Amino acid sequence: MALVGSNKIENGMVAPDFSLLDTKTNTFKNLEELKGSKGTIIMFICNHCPFVIYVNKELVKLANDFIPKGINFIAISSNDVNYYPQDSPIYMKYAALHLKYPFPYLFDESQKVAKAYNAACTPDFYLFDKNLQAVYHGQLDDSRPGNGIPVDGQDLRLAIANLLENKKNIDVQKPSIGCSIKWKD
Repeated sequence: MALVGSNKIENGMVAPDFSLLDTKTNTFKNLEELKGSKGTIIMFICNHCPFVIYVNKELVKLANDFIPKGINFIAISSNDVNYYPQDSPIYMKYAALHLKYPFPYLFDESQKVAKAYNAACTPDFYLFDKNLQAVYHGQLDDSRPGNGIPVDGQDLRLAIANLLENKKNIDVQKPSIGCSIKWKD
């Protein structure tokens, strides 16, 4: 497991569009139809990363807390399934159903979407406003597997609260840390 931090992006960056396979429904979904009325969280995750496994329950809780408030969640896996078959669409669907993801779990087979977002690790979190302009890119919270800090989603929750209250997010946006995205050769 290669430990990697997320790449910096500029606030105000417009979310790159995409159309990807939703492994839960076996249909293609695009950003326009999935975005939230007040904001959208795009998460690069995967099935096998211990950092994602560690926060999965909080991801479900966050989504259940904020989807009713107009913040939609979109999970994307971009890993090379030739080397990590546990991240393939059939296993993504199983994980999404088993974990009760209340959001689509999309497969970025070409890895073009991850590259368009400059994603580097799993998990990697992006928060966009209703106009799909970036307002936050950073960690979920300070917890990590084995560090004894409880998973509470504090950093992302604060960014969402600021967005919903029309406040500028002035807090330090700490990079997310996790497994590197498994790029194709």
